[in-house]
Amino acid sequence: MLGNYFYHQNIRKTIVAFGNLFNTITVKHKDGDNNSYSEIRVPLAYGPTQKFLARLEQQADLNKPIAITLPRLSFEMNSLKYDAARKSSVAQSFKALSDDNKIKRVYLPVPYNIGFELNIMSKLNDDALQIIEQILPFFQPAFTVTIDMIDSIGEKKDIPIVLDDISFRDDYEGDFSTRRILLYTLQFTAKTYLFGPISDSTESIIKKVQVDMYSSTDVQTAKREVRYTVTPDPINANPDDDFGFNENWEFFEDAKSYSPVQKIDIWIIWNLKILII
Repeated sequence: MLGNYFYHQNIRKTIVAFGNLFNTITVKHKDGDNNSYSEIRVPLAYGPTQKFLARLEQQADLNKPIAITLPRLSFEMNSLKYDAARKSSVAQSFKALSDDNKIKRVYLPVPYNIGFELNIMSKLNDDALQIIEQILPFFQPAFTVTIDMIDSIGEKKDIPIVLDDISFRDDYEGDFSTRRILLYTLQFTAKTYLFGPISDSTESIIKKVQVDMYSSTDVQTAKREVRYTVTPDPINANPDDDFGFNENWEFFEDAKSYSPVQKIDIWIIWNLKILII
């Protein structure tokens, strides 16, 4: 079973979805009359905080145009753990229609928790607070995003992203020439899913449903009374088409029953045992 290639990019899509939550945050600076004179879109990058802090410390001339600008956001994935609390049946599967109108069989996905760390680096405390207040109100404590987990069958999942912890650090040491860095660290958990390989299904699309209703629950003597049948309209409609339904009700007074093997109504004769005393 192992060794059959498949790659749905489930982890990558979760990382991208997490980063997209924070890529439009802005910071405004105002004068004494409360007029905005500067609006900055906060840069976002994937990578560890230590990398950016090291670059800041290695820049002796703080006025260089190539210096890293603050405020800045960085994030990274720091854990990947199986979530037993969301475990489903191992053998359970569902069917879906692919882009080429073929029926595919897909096993239920495996639940995994991905840990993320979001770092807010700022020189001014007001800048950091502006960023924090644009994030925290949306997490109570979770914010749900929808991710297209498998493009070929259009399988989408709602992924809750939970805010677990917030910490703060002020890296200001040394004289007045040392660059001050305020660091807020937010820990998140994304409750995502990982899908396995997709196989072709040997079964076709269900295009007719038939239900027989009986006069009692005694399977030995009950007689069918009503038959309810539903078919799509038109009958050749695909799952993604815009279609309706045809409903039909039939009433019976005979003692026949439907045979799934012969696919016709047949007489059922029950064996009766008579005890003579």
